[in-house]
Amino acid sequence: MSTPQRSAEWAERAVAENAAAEQAEQVEQPEQAAGSAHTGAQPHAGARTGDREQRVLDRIDRARRRKPKITDERVTLAHGAGGKATATLIQAMFLDAFRNPALERLDDAATVSAGGGRLAMTTDSFVVSPLSFPGGDIGDLAVNGTVNDISASGARPLYLSAGFILEEGLEMSELARITESMARAAENAGVQIVTGDTKVVQRGKGDGCYINTAGVGVVEHGAVLGPDQARPGDAVIVSGPIGDHGVTVMLARGELDIESDVVSDTAPLNGLVEALMGACSGVRCLRDATRGGVATVLNEIAAASDTAVVVDEKLVPVRTEVRGAAEILGIDPMYMACEGRLVAVVDGAEADAALEAMRAHPMGRDAQLVGTVKDDPPSLVLLKTEFGGTRIVDVMIGDPLPRIC
Repeated sequence: MSTPQRSAEWAERAVAENAAAEQAEQVEQPEQAAGSAHTGAQPHAGARTGDREQRVLDRIDRARRRKPKITDERVTLAHGAGGKATATLIQAMFLDAFRNPALERLDDAATVSAGGGRLAMTTDSFVVSPLSFPGGDIGDLAVNGTVNDISASGARPLYLSAGFILEEGLEMSELARITESMARAAENAGVQIVTGDTKVVQRGKGDGCYINTAGVGVVEHGAVLGPDQARPGDAVIVSGPIGDHGVTVMLARGELDIESDVVSDTAPLNGLVEALMGACSGVRCLRDATRGGVATVLNEIAAASDTAVVVDEKLVPVRTEVRGAAEILGIDPMYMACEGRLVAVVDGAEADAALEAMRAHPMGRDAQLVGTVKDDPPSLVLLKTEFGGTRIVDVMIGDPLPRIC
């Protein structure tokens, strides 16, 4: 499917979902509508605007509190995009089947007690297409992605597993390049690949190579990190320009008729996390912004902590090339995938110390304070636009950029 077709389909899904929500609103509030029709006094224009905004907020709140329910008869690309469909699939299918206290937190890495200490464990699968792109390939992506999930839990990553699903006909030279890339990435991150598995599927059944990596790390401090730890007054920091990886992969596919020097930001974040944790005791939550981008991460934080995250658009670092590509695709850069960017929520009183520590590290030299956590409206992300308005940044609908990692 071409880029314009995919973007149009994504937009149509968003419109349909909003229309369904509005229809549900009308069904749920017939009495309110009838009451308004019989009221003789006309409300002030400002009051009408305020009432309309409140109805929108109420509708969003009700929709988010409904128990997740799978309505699709078949799996779609949207179920792997990291947005609303992914969350519904996880909560309605997998969480119900595998429910336990560690899983219920739905963190990128689970933290469990073992042998008198605490371990962090995660797993991730990589299906990026093409296998290689400017700045990286599926190999270093598979190492860095899992290292970063462990690191964002506040743990020090130690060991990885590597599972390969290879397609018959994959050139050995390409597999060698991928393997060498994984080895370099593991060395750079200070981790070891200690076990693995290999399977081969028939030609035409595997698109070259898929990789799964699982990781284990050790929690060496007493801090409890998580999206539910955010508090009003906290600062929201992004470690550098967003959306580089998403645009790089799209350009590598030849789907955009533009030229750019932008490269993927794939990189390990464990060194940056260590520097931040060492300098700042008020770290509440860390996330690496991959599928669904920074917008999805901030929505997870707002929902889990029942707070509002307010972001200033003009403070969000986005490269000119990335912004231009996003405009062509009709996608907000806030939703574009990163593979080496950290989102940190820290005590507002320690924001300056956190920024100083991050900017002193190579992976955080362009770190920027982009927003704050507030108490109202709960469970929402708001963007203060460059034009002076404010809009809701919701969880991503559909999959505008499939197979990005």
